Amino acid sequence: MDREQLGRLAELAEAEFMLQYVAGAPQTASSALGVSHERIGGGVALSLLRAPTPYWNKALGFGFEEPVTRDLMDRVFGFYREQGTEVATIQIAPDRLPRDWDEIRAAEGLEPGGVIIQFACEIDSFRIDGATDLRIGLVPSDDAAQWASVLMDGFGWPPGGPLAELLAATVGNPSFRAFGAWDGDQVVGAAALFVHDEVAVLSGAATRPSHRGRGVQSALMAIRAGAAAEAGCRWVVAQTGRPATGSVNHSLNNMLRGGLRPLYDRQNWIRRAAPGGQ
Repeated sequence: MDREQLGRLAELAEAEFMLQYVAGAPQTASSALGVSHERIGGGVALSLLRAPTPYWNKALGFGFEEPVTRDLMDRVFGFYREQGTEVATIQIAPDRLPRDWDEIRAAEGLEPGGVIIQFACEIDSFRIDGATDLRIGLVPSDDAAQWASVLMDGFGWPPGGPLAELLAATVGNPSFRAFGAWDGDQVVGAAALFVHDEVAVLSGAATRPSHRGRGVQSALMAIRAGAAAEAGCRWVVAQTGRPATGSVNHSLNNMLRGGLRPLYDRQNWIRRAAPGGQ
């Protein structure tokens, strides 16, 4: 499979896992967070008006079912105007951007944000030493709240609340596999795998600061590799931010050690509502 085809698989699987996270939220959490989502032109647009972070306000997966045009993006921007979303991130693979992208983004006032690296590899190439002294395994429903708490802490989001409920709801969802690391009866590491047809997405991971340096993330990558193979996946994909000059992204280093290879850098484009909510 060439890089263009693999990029298509990676982008569409990423869009689907983001959609399934928010679409699968319990009704109480969905209402509290102000969740809205819509499929637009083959991609998805997500808005969580009352989430404690703008991370979930994303539009992605565009340029495959129909080309990225001013009309398509006007539909995306219209979704965020209708929802009253203050800040949203537009994510489009670099080879899907049209020649007039600079004009499209300038008309809406999109600003460049961080850079995301899209990774992929064949399942047979995804291997990593998973040695750790902690217990690793699937997360039972009784530990779903603890598991979600580890992820919330790892991403720097405030503990508890409806966003934690949204994350916890993926435990037991047949499209997701939630894995944890335990020290006694305490969940100290968390990771998720999303299975979409023949593609496995590494869709989030974190370790408590008290248990870092003990091989937790490597072990969680190893167990997800086995689960992806067991599910019949042929490809593994993942995304992480490009670190600033002089800084280190441990997730990126773990991905490279596991056999994942960068496909391309993808620029985030930030949309901010104009005064008055437009």
